[in-house]
Amino acid sequence: MSWWEALLLGLIQGLTEFLPVSSSGHLELGKALFGSTQLPAESLAFTVILHFATALSTLVVFRRDVAVIFNGLFRGQKEAFRFSLKIVLSMIPAAIVGILFDEEIERLFSGQVLLVGAMLGVTGLLLFLADRAKRTDKKVTFTDALVIGVSQAIAILPGISRSGATVSTSVLLGVDREQAARFSFLMVVPLIFGKMAKDLIDGGVSFSGDAAQNYLIGFTAAFIAGWAACKWMVALVKKAQLKYFAYYCFVVGAVTLVWTAVG
Repeated sequence: MSWWEALLLGLIQGLTEFLPVSSSGHLELGKALFGSTQLPAESLAFTVILHFATALSTLVVFRRDVAVIFNGLFRGQKEAFRFSLKIVLSMIPAAIVGILFDEEIERLFSGQVLLVGAMLGVTGLLLFLADRAKRTDKKVTFTDALVIGVSQAIAILPGISRSGATVSTSVLLGVDREQAARFSFLMVVPLIFGKMAKDLIDGGVSFSGDAAQNYLIGFTAAFIAGWAACKWMVALVKKAQLKYFAYYCFVVGAVTLVWTAVG
């Protein structure tokens, strides 16, 4: 891997982790576009580093919220404990789906271009509806957390954006827009760290000293892009400007469906 490939991969990871365009869906489209069902696989070590960078960027953006939560837990504050429980509750659906349907999920990422086109349309619809939802000051409830968690589990499908699905679901449930973005991004951090820990424990991660420069470049690019995309996404949610990403998903989804039909 060259340094510019590490830079590009880092930027893509940082942006698509937060912007509601479905990184997995675009990967499948890329495979089909280049006439291959497989793209060159990057090392697991590099993938782990990029995921760590985006998780860290989330913690930096929401550092005050995280500090309040941990400080509250340390002091035994009920509100901090309840919020932490909601985060844990939201993780359960995706964890169950990932464990029970691992092989089925893997088959979905095998050139399913028609599925990607349809699911991009679903993502666009969710974003469009969320932009039209009424503004409220409601906080996330335990029921909301579970429903948002289900939407995160469904977002495993290629073409459905995780951030788009969880933020849209939150807003459609009547949750305050800023609270919706905050909860959506914080709820994925434990999952990222959990996946990293699993990869490390399984022993499949091998770090190479020769690739240290690429690791650093990829990490830096993913962290900066993730930090910027996270802050931008929060601002877009607050200003009800997700419709622009909805239009993008509609266009790409429609082109994909037509391309599949005539191909």
